[in-house]
Amino acid sequence: MNFPFSAIVGQDDMKRALLIAAVDHSVGGVLVFGDRGTGKSTAIRALASLLPKIRVVTNCPYNCDPDSKPEELSCPECIARDPDKLKSRAVGRPVVDLPLGATEDRVIGALDLERALREGEKAFEPGLLARAHRGFLYIDEVNLLEDHLVDALLDVAASGENLVEREGLSIRHPASFVLVGSGNPEEGELRPQLLDRFGLSVEVTTPDDLKSRVEIVRQRDSFERDPEEFCRKWRRRDGQLRRRVEKARANLDDIDLPDTIVELAAGLCLRLGTDGLRGELTLIRAARALAGLEGKSEVSSAELRAVAPLALCHRLRRDPLDETASATRVERAVEEVFGAGA
Repeated sequence: MNFPFSAIVGQDDMKRALLIAAVDHSVGGVLVFGDRGTGKSTAIRALASLLPKIRVVTNCPYNCDPDSKPEELSCPECIARDPDKLKSRAVGRPVVDLPLGATEDRVIGALDLERALREGEKAFEPGLLARAHRGFLYIDEVNLLEDHLVDALLDVAASGENLVEREGLSIRHPASFVLVGSGNPEEGELRPQLLDRFGLSVEVTTPDDLKSRVEIVRQRDSFERDPEEFCRKWRRRDGQLRRRVEKARANLDDIDLPDTIVELAAGLCLRLGTDGLRGELTLIRAARALAGLEGKSEVSSAELRAVAPLALCHRLRRDPLDETASATRVERAVEEVFGAGA
């Protein structure tokens, strides 16, 4: 049983980033770095209860969408079935944990040895990437992930498909998911190629005020003493939050994005010298998702200001002549650009 999302005390930036990713998967996932014991894993696992259900093809290991046209199905099992006989069911959107010690076969999939020995035929056993399709893939201690797994994740994240060629098998299956990672920066840095794949990045710290610490301890103690009763007390607030997410997702395409907001986003990235255009795209997508969560019909500079640190802090180049923290540099650039253009 997961701790209720709405019962998490503080850590507003982390909760905002996760909700934005839940509303618009194209934002590109969330990276949460910070001290141990600050609720990183708790918040990410609690997100599962806020995600709207999806319809999947019954008995499909890849969570294929039954509403897809036959030519759009890319999973080997569904392609082989009669499209008129596909049955479906509603399930919770998957949130799959990728354990730190997972083998490459466990992650990307491998030959089904049991079936090979029992039936004498080669068959593919899907891995964690298949289970995470159309959902979230969560990696705790992501900065300690082995390089060969990072390479595999980068390939799949870029293409949305997983290609496995093992023991004479050649399997291609859909693997489109939102990547969520957490870690402690003291234990090592993240490879730049993987860091760039995260749309939003959040740094969390241990609360430094007595009131917050006391409330956190009381909430956690109550949950561990009686998880069912604690979750029952917070079920209504989690339900309200879930409906906000569902409404924002439904209205996302109808939220207006003025040209002035796009210009501000581009000007901000230009001022900070970010590489490529991924920064601008993440900025406007995150701002639109936040506007949806707040029930607005148009993106304003307020949403852009709110998401700028989340979308840009991890994209800044290191300047040996400027030791200013990334968040401070972004805030300074926001004031300069928005002061002139807003």
